[in-house]
Amino acid sequence: MAGTLHLVATPIGNLGDVTSRAVEVLRSAAFVVCEDTRHSGPWLRSMGVQAPLLSLPAFAEKERIGGIVARLEAGEDGALVTDAGSPGISDPGEALVAEAVGRGIRVVPVPGPSAVIAALSASGLPSGRFHFLGFLPRSGPDRTAVLDEVAGLRSTLVLYESARRLGETLADLEKAFGPRRAVVARELTKVHEEFVRGTLPELSERYGGEPPLGEVVVLVDGRTEAARWSEDEVKTALAAGLERGERLKTLSTEIARQAGWTSAEVYRLGSRRAR
Repeated sequence: MAGTLHLVATPIGNLGDVTSRAVEVLRSAAFVVCEDTRHSGPWLRSMGVQAPLLSLPAFAEKERIGGIVARLEAGEDGALVTDAGSPGISDPGEALVAEAVGRGIRVVPVPGPSAVIAALSASGLPSGRFHFLGFLPRSGPDRTAVLDEVAGLRSTLVLYESARRLGETLADLEKAFGPRRAVVARELTKVHEEFVRGTLPELSERYGGEPPLGEVVVLVDGRTEAARWSEDEVKTALAAGLERGERLKTLSTEIARQAGWTSAEVYRLGSRRAR
């Protein structure tokens, strides 16, 4: 009989957040898979975990899952941890879980700390529905496409970003969404935990200079305007803007922000009109 793969959430800052169940599972596992054994190893050993540690970094996940799955199929119970938080959520684990599930291996979550949930619960923004974006593409058309895709959503948007790119990302969010409410949650559960609330323009200005330190979660209010504009309303706005001499690309972005359309949809409509 095949073993079980346990996905064990680990503290995102405060080491007191580890659950007693997580400790029990880690101590009883035949082996523990780590995103980085150098990071997790000392912590695991301090809790009395003596099992062999296997490394599963993001850049080599697909190449290394074969040996892990083989041990599970041989009947060993394994546990997966990442450097912080829940495995597979913007961290290694997704490919391993998919392979295990595909081979009929039992996969069991051992839930615990999550930066997404911690940030959302204390943000002050609507939390009944949210859309998690993980890390945005670095720049260019891929980033624009993702922001276009979610611009019309009424659910709160949550994303991760590195501190050094925070200012640039907030500027892109402002350009895509306008002056929506937003929150920068930094160093969650740690000594210097901080929630900075404001509008996207305010936060973009605040973090446009020197980047902050630590881990960052960004939350943005969902679309709160009235109903999505009709096609005729968009055409009217396009006609007025083009007659004023505005460039179609810039105009499309501005109209999309107000109309609940994506900028690509508005641009296509404007391009047909210009022919």
